[in-house]
Amino acid sequence: MERIDTKQAPAAIGPYSQAIKVGSLLFTSGQIPLTLEGEMLTGDIVKETHQVFANLKAILEEAGLSFHHVVKTTVFVADIQNFAVINEIYGSYFGEHHPARSLVEVSQLPKGASLEIELVAFIG
Repeated sequence: MERIDTKQAPAAIGPYSQAIKVGSLLFTSGQIPLTLEGEMLTGDIVKETHQVFANLKAILEEAGLSFHHVVKTTVFVADIQNFAVINEIYGSYFGEHHPARSLVEVSQLPKGASLEIELVAFIG
């Protein structure tokens, strides 16, 4: 088991790791629209979603991976009405690669975030 941390994504805000590599799998912690400077983006679901993907990309790159290696994502949204916008942006990061995905509406996310995404990647 190996802990993955990068200074190119916000530090964990609790007793957890940005990601853990176990065998041929990488598991990220959920990423919210928190910038490197610690600013929480709010009020613009487009900017928020891109920030979440920037954080995930930095973690993947630290592990020597890309979105092409992702096999499963879980997306948590505070408002399902944002689904179409999030889905369009999500698709732009994965292109023709379509990992398995769950997307659920939840009542609340850390720091009042509008969305949180975690992923599992295959190290092949």
